[in-house]
Amino acid sequence: MSYPESHEVPPADEPLLSVPEAAERMGVVVTRVHDLLGEHRLIAVTVDGRRMIPAVFLDEGGRVNRFVPGVIALLSDGGYDDREILDWLFTPDESLPGRPVDGLHGHLAREVMRRAQAAGL
Repeated sequence: MSYPESHEVPPADEPLLSVPEAAERMGVVVTRVHDLLGEHRLIAVTVDGRRMIPAVFLDEGGRVNRFVPGVIALLSDGGYDDREILDWLFTPDESLPGRPVDGLHGHLAREVMRRAQAAGL
């Protein structure tokens, strides 16, 4: 997948959490967040040399949204790299409607999972 130079993933206005901020919101130690990243249950972007996690990956209670690790695994197993996974999650899809990442928080979660599985084939 190729990206124009101006393409930002996730978009510049997307709330991001540093690893310590994510740990605080999740109520865990920083090393646990590093473990989740290392296990590929979460993915991060690098901004100014710092790993940042999209806040939308967490639910209102500060837990990792239960569908996020599955979508990451499905797309990763299908050959997507982290940048492509982020692009897939944050690109609006009129047929959903909206962004797949937002669909993971509501009644569209299973549909997003089905589409991730199909995209990974």
